[in-house]
Amino acid sequence: MEKNVFDDPRITAVGLLVEAHAGLSARFAAQYEEHGLSAVEFEVLMRLARSPGNQLRMTDLAAQTSLSTSGVTRVVDRMERDGLLCRRACPSDRRSSYAVVTPSGLRRLDETLPGHLRIIEQWFTGQLEPQALSAMLDGLRRVRDAVHPGATAGSTDTAPANEPPSPLA
Repeated sequence: MEKNVFDDPRITAVGLLVEAHAGLSARFAAQYEEHGLSAVEFEVLMRLARSPGNQLRMTDLAAQTSLSTSGVTRVVDRMERDGLLCRRACPSDRRSSYAVVTPSGLRRLDETLPGHLRIIEQWFTGQLEPQALSAMLDGLRRVRDAVHPGATAGSTDTAPANEPPSPLA
């Protein structure tokens, strides 16, 4: 009796990951819409809010997301028009600029985050025992770092020196 190649646990692992992601994404999308955000706008706000000085260079923001540099530019343009972000010139490189969360962007994130965390707890982390969650986080970080090495670009740098005060100050 020959083993069915379609029963390969590698296929199962990727399939389960894709199915879990799709289910969570659908729940998140409905919740973001309630707050006037798209999934990518929420991701951009979260990445910036979790970065030193609530800012990232545009190139680092592109590296941390699934967007191209031109895609990040379009999203940041739209979010800047909506008052959620602003741009700041990089003092050490005229070709670079920073995307910075505005107070309005932080308020929108504060309004959205409680519902987001409820969804995470109900449909994701709450489904796992603490030890299983810890092991999964370790595994996901290893996979993420292998397939997306730029995912943390700029997130451990300190806020640039010699810059004007943040609009959040």
